[in-house]
Amino acid sequence: MDRLWTNARLATMTGEGLGVVEDGAVACAGGRIAYAGPRDGAPLADETIDCGGRWITPGLIDCHTHLIHAGNRANEWAMRLEGATYEEIARAGGGILSTMRATREASEAELIAAALPRLDALIAEGATTIEVKSGYGLTTADELKMLRAARALGDARKVRVAKTLLGAHALPPEYAGRPDDYVTLVCEEMIPAAAGAGLADAVDAFCEGIGFTPAQTCRVFDAARAASLPIKLHAEQLSALHGASLAAQHGALSADHLEHADEADVRAMAASGTMAVLLPGAFYFMRETRLPPIDLFREHGVPMAIATDCNPGTSPTTSLLLMLNMAATLFRLTVSEALRGVTANAAQALGLAPEVGTLEPGKACDLAIWDISDPADLVYRIGFNPLHQRIKDGACS
Repeated sequence: MDRLWTNARLATMTGEGLGVVEDGAVACAGGRIAYAGPRDGAPLADETIDCGGRWITPGLIDCHTHLIHAGNRANEWAMRLEGATYEEIARAGGGILSTMRATREASEAELIAAALPRLDALIAEGATTIEVKSGYGLTTADELKMLRAARALGDARKVRVAKTLLGAHALPPEYAGRPDDYVTLVCEEMIPAAAGAGLADAVDAFCEGIGFTPAQTCRVFDAARAASLPIKLHAEQLSALHGASLAAQHGALSADHLEHADEADVRAMAASGTMAVLLPGAFYFMRETRLPPIDLFREHGVPMAIATDCNPGTSPTTSLLLMLNMAATLFRLTVSEALRGVTANAAQALGLAPEVGTLEPGKACDLAIWDISDPADLVYRIGFNPLHQRIKDGACS
């Protein structure tokens, strides 16, 4: 073995709970986990690190972010405080289109420079894998620019970046009144270009009254399938269009937001294995009152992931630890549900479960080592970062 972390308490996230090993060790060889289990069964290694009884979890995973963007929308937030709705601001040219204008004007280098502090904040809390969506360029060239910037983040930092093409995020002004023509651009030009350049790992869309209809979303899904790309969907955030059912029918990795999902949606997700990604930061920031159907997800066995939804308009946060607390306090998730939501379940929502998300032999040796007395501390505390050390592919980072 190259390295062995011993005298540790493990939350392996295997099985259905935390997978706790009270007196444990993790061994690494060639950047992969070679052993994770009781200390007395651990192999020898070239280097041994005594963890002093600290807890080790898998590296955290943020499975839904809009990390690449230019500008911010603090002024629109102030407008909402004075009574304007998100939909009113969007229809008046604000919202996503405001960020679109700033992102189009920014160079690739400027987008990378703006995103790195946001990425560093996530890394500082133990994140080793993040998803980054495009969706603020809304031209083929600008969407590819965003995806190249997302790829560059993985080169600039020791972090795994899953890149998602979100061309069907909003209707750009040059296509006003012609949404079907814009969807044609997404399907016939944007998706093939991103796939051909190897810049996209998945395709997403915004199925919503202020976004795209279910029929238009189906076209995007069909184009993604033709390009051999998996799909995800922003669904049931502001209204009930049964986008979650649509995503499930197309075998989506995940449906995200889901405040307006009903039992039919949940049953469809359960049947297809589509993950539920909860975004408590957006729920909080937009002062929503309708909760996602947590009890239905539990009843029908739909696993729940948690993400920051880091974006300038509705969830300007870069703290997965804060999202853990919000998921527990606002959505009433248990400690186990919350922690699995940023590890094992988040990996599944990205199609990366064979690679990351649990402490198991063969997976990437991505670890977060914590100065805590109990895993509940990670969910219970607010404004608290007890990260002792972050390990990416077996190396300290």
